[in-house]
Amino acid sequence: MPNISRIKKLEELKNGSFDATIIGGGINGAVSAAVLSSHGLKVALIEMNDFASGTSQESSNLVWGGIKYLESYEFKLVWNLCKSRNQLIKQYPANIKEIRFLTSIQKNFRKSSFTIYLGSLLYWGMGRFFTKHPIKLSNNKIELIEPIINTEITNGGLEYSDAYLIENDARFTFQFIKTAWDNKTCGVNYTELKDSVYEDGKWKLKIHDKIGEQFFDFESKVLINATGPFLDAINNVSDIKTDKKITLSKGIHLIVPQITKARRVITFFSDDGRLFFIIPMGNKTCIGTTDTAVDDPDPSITKEDIQFVLENINKRLDLNKPIEESDVISTRCGVRPLVIDASQETDDDWLQLSRKHVLEVNKEKKHISIFGGKLTDCINIGEEIHHEVKQLGLNPNPYHENWYGEPTQSSKHDFEEKAKQLTGLMKASNDELGTVADRIWRRYYNNADEILNMIKEDETLLEDAFEATGLLKAEIEFMKNAEMVTCTEDILRRRSNIGLLYKLNQTILEI
Repeated sequence: MPNISRIKKLEELKNGSFDATIIGGGINGAVSAAVLSSHGLKVALIEMNDFASGTSQESSNLVWGGIKYLESYEFKLVWNLCKSRNQLIKQYPANIKEIRFLTSIQKNFRKSSFTIYLGSLLYWGMGRFFTKHPIKLSNNKIELIEPIINTEITNGGLEYSDAYLIENDARFTFQFIKTAWDNKTCGVNYTELKDSVYEDGKWKLKIHDKIGEQFFDFESKVLINATGPFLDAINNVSDIKTDKKITLSKGIHLIVPQITKARRVITFFSDDGRLFFIIPMGNKTCIGTTDTAVDDPDPSITKEDIQFVLENINKRLDLNKPIEESDVISTRCGVRPLVIDASQETDDDWLQLSRKHVLEVNKEKKHISIFGGKLTDCINIGEEIHHEVKQLGLNPNPYHENWYGEPTQSSKHDFEEKAKQLTGLMKASNDELGTVADRIWRRYYNNADEILNMIKEDETLLEDAFEATGLLKAEIEFMKNAEMVTCTEDILRRRSNIGLLYKLNQTILEI
């Protein structure tokens, strides 16, 4: 079993010298570490909390081309996002699946259902016709295929395709951290930057280990700020001036008991005119989201947020019993770091702010700031970072390891053959997405064999760590030894998603 020791990683950092150091362990930082280390560079990554504990754990779990951005004429953004979506579907066949989106159009909406259908055809074309084609739907057809939709207030709709993450967004992000570790990246969580100064051609960094309460110094040729909503504050620490800045949009989701058995995303336009989603999440349903301007990079969910989501959902669904606040199992609340000019005030038309990403490079100080970004866009960001560090004088090895994508189908087949020897792994998974073995492969890939070996040695590890959740005791042991978990929340909220799907007694775990 791989043993990822946080203490050993900290010792590697202490007084070390690196080619590139990445501040931030969300999706932008994770892909940066994965791509640079795969090209043979000596990389450090520090994250002030757990990996993917900010924006990267609060998304809608969608891998999509951004159909809603067509309305604001961001055709280049949609073109690039569709390309990235297609690439991710091909590279992650077990974890990213095409899924149908059923959109109902309210009567007297700002666009007719036919106009929106034409937009979906354009979207399909911009997606290189990679997915199933869109279909225009009458009210009668909607009632037939999804009877929970309230068609009394709709004027037909349409069905089109995008994709979604079967595992949670934080786990997807963490896979890039694991890839970086495999390539000898010194990546550590719960470690924050306290000071950074560029002198004598290198960055002198001071960091604080929040768990061991120690301070370390080390140096790096290149510094990459991938801190998302904290980007401007960290740039201030490093005395970096930029042409862009971050403004924040809060979005929330509610996890509720399963609304429909159908494996599709139901979408509609909320009272404020933006797209709203009903998304499958394991054996539960995720609903949202909101889009409100905030100043706090770590906002809280409010009663008004919850009521807004519930009112919109209940108005547009024909349920036997309305969804109430007492039905909410868990919540997700995060911010989108949006890019604007440094001199710009927040746009009055908040929803029209671009969702694009921007890399801003300070060549004199060998510093890169990553503004914005989305899960769907992660491969593009990684490749752009690789290009920019070369421009800053680093020499990545052109012969490199693959830094993204799942293992080969033959590796998966070998695992499946071994898993058949343990009948408990061939039963249906609690998430209603195949067998237990399917889920273990999806979550651990080549490390899945380690889970099998643990169970063969001790069959009690095949038992659920939390009754009826499907998270095995073997998985808990593996995470504790090989995935740098420091507290229960790391396991339940990020290495897995059962903290979202169930109300649990977390005190039974010892970390």
